[in-house]
Amino acid sequence: MRIGNVYRPGVLGCQADDRLSDAARRMTEEKVGALAVLDGDQITGIITERDLVSAVAAADDPGSAAVAAYTTTRVQTAGMDEDSQQVARRMLDAGIRHLPVEDHGRMVGMVSMRDLLALETWTT
Repeated sequence: MRIGNVYRPGVLGCQADDRLSDAARRMTEEKVGALAVLDGDQITGIITERDLVSAVAAADDPGSAAVAAYTTTRVQTAGMDEDSQQVARRMLDAGIRHLPVEDHGRMVGMVSMRDLLALETWTT
């Protein structure tokens, strides 16, 4: 199945200079495990639950630390027409749980391992 049939549409993001606590609050409110870090409409990174745990483990104050300090900047993406099984394999190989989805170079949403697991459950 194509990623375009599986991903969660809509760009949920934050800015690099936002506080970690604001990013965590947004993730909680939206019930997601990652946010795109955006500069305008361009994705410059991703901040995940794991990144927030790293900040706490480093004894940083999430109330004042900036998202940029914990952003993953080497972001892989998935295309709308990519096969979901190939994307799942890439995610497993890279050890990541969230991939931004792009359409013609623009971020249009996110796909998570949970989305792909649900797809596997529905199709078996």
